[in-house]
Amino acid sequence: MVLQFIFLIAAGIVAGLMATIAGLASIASYPALLMVGIPPVIANVTNTVSLIFTGVGAIPASLKELHGQWHRALGYTILAVIGSVSGSALLLVAPASTFEKIVPFFILVAGVMLLLSGRGKELKEEERLQRAEMHPTRHKILTLASYLGIVLVGGYLGYFGAAGGVVLLAILAVITRESFAKYNAVKNVMTFACNLCSSAYFIMTTTVAWHAVLPLGIGLLIGGFCGPKIVRHVNIKLLRILIAIAAFLLAGDLFVKAYF
Repeated sequence: MVLQFIFLIAAGIVAGLMATIAGLASIASYPALLMVGIPPVIANVTNTVSLIFTGVGAIPASLKELHGQWHRALGYTILAVIGSVSGSALLLVAPASTFEKIVPFFILVAGVMLLLSGRGKELKEEERLQRAEMHPTRHKILTLASYLGIVLVGGYLGYFGAAGGVVLLAILAVITRESFAKYNAVKNVMTFACNLCSSAYFIMTTTVAWHAVLPLGIGLLIGGFCGPKIVRHVNIKLLRILIAIAAFLLAGDLFVKAYF
């Protein structure tokens, strides 16, 4: 039990860093819960509840980047939470066998989205404004599509959420004119709110492996606090590539376990 406790803390630290740097917490935390013998659906529920601690650590560490962005963060968060509640309900309706078989594909898409989200270079504010002025109709359609995307990703976060943060980063890169560090901070607020709402739903309706929440949550808190500080200095492009490779390897491993 002591080794399991320490293992989950370590996995939580890695997951917290992945969550706040690249939006890929579940690539570390979900398999860790499976490795200690927790069934898939309960592991996913337990993972979501534990991920609350990531936000508890990340938001205070992101206050510098969130300055002047709270109004925007609140609006986007409301959209994401609307989707998150629906996604949580879907998870409890789908059978465990189905869940095991679709998880590898979620994680595969996660790795692809991670690579794609890092391909585009950030535009300067003047360039973004010029593009919006030149193509106002296209800009409005793109903005509305992005808002709808936030709702859908919120639903995905409530259902499983692996790399949901990566998709949010890609959307925020389109509709904001801020640096990666700043819209990554907004993403941290959004994922925290989604996990909080989904957790409240899960706690009232299904089983949570509480013995795993404490050690995993401790690690996620530590990783979540350190992540935003690392984002200010780390080579994000290289980190995205490394985590994408890990995502592909994990997807392959879970695919073999689910289908063979």
